[in-house]
Amino acid sequence: MVSSPCRPYQEEPMRVAVIENMRNSGLGALAAALDEAGAEIEWFRVWQDGILPKDISGHDALVVLGGEQSALDDETHPYLPELVRLTRRFGDAGKAVLGICLGSQILARAYGADNHLGAACEFGWHVIGVTGEGRVDPLLSALGGEFTIFEWHADTFSLPEGAVRLASSPVAENQAFRIGRAVYGTQFHFEANSAVVEQWKAEFPDTIARIAPGWLENHAELAAARHAVAADAAGLAIARAWVSLIDRQEVETLSQASA
Repeated sequence: MVSSPCRPYQEEPMRVAVIENMRNSGLGALAAALDEAGAEIEWFRVWQDGILPKDISGHDALVVLGGEQSALDDETHPYLPELVRLTRRFGDAGKAVLGICLGSQILARAYGADNHLGAACEFGWHVIGVTGEGRVDPLLSALGGEFTIFEWHADTFSLPEGAVRLASSPVAENQAFRIGRAVYGTQFHFEANSAVVEQWKAEFPDTIARIAPGWLENHAELAAARHAVAADAAGLAIARAWVSLIDRQEVETLSQASA
């Protein structure tokens, strides 16, 4: 018998479920960080078919992206209540969860907070302040006291009970929060690097013209020249920090403890 050569043990790649609430959302900086970590991404395009992961066992982490609907639009987006429950199940199991923009509003709803519709309109690159808690939190600790990042939202939310506020702005007090070890919501679009912003400009010019009249014609290029490089760097730092928190050993330990 000829024995085959020994092969080094290779750990299974982390599996991340990404919920796309609106077509062509784009992962941007987050895609780069997940690729660096060798993660496998499974897309769930609920805007198209409403299909969500059947349970939490098939993925190590959950990402919920933005969208034009509100977190309370159950009538027009009937998958929303189940998505709310799904985010909570992932979080309660100790798995890493990330909600961006609408995703953060859905996450806030999942943990019992209130959504405030039309109460916080921001579009374009804005300065975000990091709280004292945020300066020592793994997600934002590399960014100092403030950073510039892309915003696109009209709604906001109250801080869920037990959550830690990590970042704030004059328009939206709750720009980022953490629940437990690795459940994060960011109202700002840190994933929206220059390539994603350019894609959004091409894909959604009518929507942008409606919510930010004149921005495309008069401000987009100047704002990009001023802010895009720093925003891209901040976004990638945040993305890498969150991906580093996808800890399957932590999840396994919690699962065994609850068994």
